[in-house]
Amino acid sequence: MALHTFTLYFLAVIGLSLTPGPNSLLVLAHGAAHGSRKTLWTIAGGATGFAALIALSMLGIGALLQTTASALLVLKVVGGLYLIWLGVQLWRAPAIQLTAASGSAAQGRGRVLFRQGLLSAVSNPKVLLFYGAFLPQFIDPQRDLWVQFAWLAATFVIVEAVVEFLIASLAHRVRPWLERSGKGFNRVCGTLFAAMGLALPLTR
Repeated sequence: MALHTFTLYFLAVIGLSLTPGPNSLLVLAHGAAHGSRKTLWTIAGGATGFAALIALSMLGIGALLQTTASALLVLKVVGGLYLIWLGVQLWRAPAIQLTAASGSAAQGRGRVLFRQGLLSAVSNPKVLLFYGAFLPQFIDPQRDLWVQFAWLAATFVIVEAVVEFLIASLAHRVRPWLERSGKGFNRVCGTLFAAMGLALPLTR
């Protein structure tokens, strides 16, 4: 993967990780209720789920690219349209409303938090579609696909985990701001999604 492509991907992943989603909101609630250190279990569960979904998505992408040389172009165009659609949906979404997680000892156990993070990641089928739309934008068919896939997956999971830990650490400060300014934040993120959907299919 070319350095400029990886840099673009890295910046895009940071932006996506900051976008509100089920796992980031779960981490936010757990961080407020249990503290950032214990929320590492939630983050680890989510990272495991994301890695599994990325692997499934990559297997499908790899199989498709082996069938026809024009498959990557099709994936880029369809994926770009899907990202634009997601941006519109996020723009129209209402402000975030968060409910504090219970601070009971049972719900604060590591295995419970890990399971909640894992299920939150894998229970949303839209995530698999998103990876299928997003990842092909950064694939170079002239290079080894599986090496590229490994870099893409590792980068996504690591960045997501770091951002979620920061969210958990700042939960008490970030949460009121999101509830107060959530509509505007959604519109900014929606615009970024739509811009990526328009621009990324044109990149080479």
